[in-house]
Amino acid sequence: MSIEMPRGLPFSVDTFGPNTTTKRMKRHHFLTHAHKDHTVGISPSNVAFPIYSTSLTISLLLQRHPQLDESFFVRIEIGETVIVDDPDGGFKVTAFDANHCPGAVMFLFEGSFGNILHTGDCRLTRECIQNLPEKYVGREGKAPKCCLDYIFLDCTFGKSSQRFPTKHSAIRQIINCIWNHPDAPVVYLACDMLGQEEILLEVSRTFGSKIYVDKATNLECFRSLMVIAPEIVSEDPSLRFHIFSGFPRLYERASVKLAEARSKRESEPLIIRPSAQWYVCDDDEDDYCQSVSQIQKQRKVRFNEAVKDEFGVWHVCYSMHSSREELESAMRVLSPRWVVSTVPSCRAMELDYVKKNCFISRFSSDDPFWKLLDIDMEVSSGAVTDTQTVTLSCCLVSDVDCTNTKMEPVIEASTIKKQLLSLSPEKNNLPVTLFGRARLSSQVSDQLHERKVIHSACVEKLNLEEAAEYDTKQETVEEASCRRFSSSSSKESCRDLSGELRKLYRSMNAPVPRPLPSLTELMNARKRARKSFKL
Repeated sequence: MSIEMPRGLPFSVDTFGPNTTTKRMKRHHFLTHAHKDHTVGISPSNVAFPIYSTSLTISLLLQRHPQLDESFFVRIEIGETVIVDDPDGGFKVTAFDANHCPGAVMFLFEGSFGNILHTGDCRLTRECIQNLPEKYVGREGKAPKCCLDYIFLDCTFGKSSQRFPTKHSAIRQIINCIWNHPDAPVVYLACDMLGQEEILLEVSRTFGSKIYVDKATNLECFRSLMVIAPEIVSEDPSLRFHIFSGFPRLYERASVKLAEARSKRESEPLIIRPSAQWYVCDDDEDDYCQSVSQIQKQRKVRFNEAVKDEFGVWHVCYSMHSSREELESAMRVLSPRWVVSTVPSCRAMELDYVKKNCFISRFSSDDPFWKLLDIDMEVSSGAVTDTQTVTLSCCLVSDVDCTNTKMEPVIEASTIKKQLLSLSPEKNNLPVTLFGRARLSSQVSDQLHERKVIHSACVEKLNLEEAAEYDTKQETVEEASCRRFSSSSSKESCRDLSGELRKLYRSMNAPVPRPLPSLTELMNARKRARKSFKL
């Protein structure tokens, strides 16, 4: 799943859904790889062609969508640079290996808008980073000669603290697991996802056998392998190695296979699932994780060998996405000015590099950053001073959860820095990534704002008469404290708290706030309780 690029850019990356105002402003379209969550919406009716992508990605896409024509695409291969003409000024685009799946690339855009790296889905290992232009890559303790202005970063596992083994190491674990089970008559490999072909190629080479793919039940995997590695594909079910669908109902189908072997008193088959998801899943988010025992959780820590779960499935941590450690290392080497998470939740905010280096206050009012976001910085006439009021108007659109979702905050502050820092979604002292607030729909944002306004208004103005209206059974102690609260504070009563305000509280299933008893009354009540206890 991808986010929509800012309005100030003339191109889009991996967003092909129904037209929105922002999409109609995009004159050039780029596709990083062929996974379905990045190709959603590609059709002759929805997309203003052409689409730039690699030959392999285009072949996989045409196979999946035969109604598309090859003339709709422009081929750009890994390491190749293309000059794109645009009314606002031409720009360069270079494709680099994303280390994700066959045909997957990162795009480096260089133009009047700055230098932008869009990673798509990627695994940013040290080797992958070294493929980028030398001027953008720093050395140990040294910043790069030219810093990237913005990185749109795949932060899929940005919250996980686990250290993933390399792809090569994970493949060796799979090979060792197969060697350790010589009696297994059938080896089921849950490798039907685009990006796991390296595993199948190495298994086929090591054991000198082709791999059976059931064309009837797994047609898409069969077609993809016929494009990427046709030499290892077979339709002979008597072979030892079989492709096993990872989802849905992996554990249910695995249990059936194991039960069948036991009922026939045969050796159990070997079922291997290469994936990082099992190692990073959260107990609150995954039904399977909730059923894992404490012993199983402890065994997950082992990343140097295959691990068997309680369903009989062997797991190997094979990841096509970067670990948090790899993301942090990549950001230190590239030293971008701004980082944007391309996954739905704003996980770039979790990175230490972003917390320490990506502050919106570092951008001057004439920085191209504001043009990229289509933000107008209006400063009152005369010399700019710290005491002047700056009005910031911005309109960002995000296609993560819904289309046609807009947020237009208009903020005023006494100083430029304080005003800009107030854009932080949670705390003013935290940095904010590009879509930190834009990911919220306008309705949710308005409700949060209304709740804050309602809460502050009620705490300041609520008096005894309104409190009695909400609850006629208020205790005497509370009534006395409310009177003192009302008289000691401002003389203005809470008559402004209208019925509509109370309805709004109730519509949000929020309790209407009542004034708390005074500290004196609480202390007296405590003394009375002590006296009664002594008696």
